[in-house]
Amino acid sequence: MANNVTNPRMEIEALERRFWQSMVDGQPEVATRMLHEPAVLVSARGANKFDRAQYAQMAQDDRYRLVDFAITGMDVLAPTPDAAIATYSVHLVAETEGRRREEDYTDSSTWVKVDGAWQCVLHTESAVAPSRN
Repeated sequence: MANNVTNPRMEIEALERRFWQSMVDGQPEVATRMLHEPAVLVSARGANKFDRAQYAQMAQDDRYRLVDFAITGMDVLAPTPDAAIATYSVHLVAETEGRRREEDYTDSSTWVKVDGAWQCVLHTESAVAPSRN
């Protein structure tokens, strides 16, 4: 059975939620401290490699604002003591150029421990297709 040193589940879950909350709160400096440099985002728009300054600039773009989020189904796989992969579903409420929208995604984040601190090096997001009833 894994111990807390090799199973960082609670720590990674807290980091994921803190990262998302920093977007709602408009505090990119909180998230940038958690980012590896460089980091990568993979989404429907492709792969985007960025540094902390670029993330802060993206986060301050007034055309898009995260209003609220709900994370469910969080799972954390820790193949080594210094690497962890979080997978989860997220429901988000956002405003894009003043228009409110709600969407669901399946996300994953890869975290690595650098100098004793967890840093997110890769985040992926896949839109969940609306159900057809």
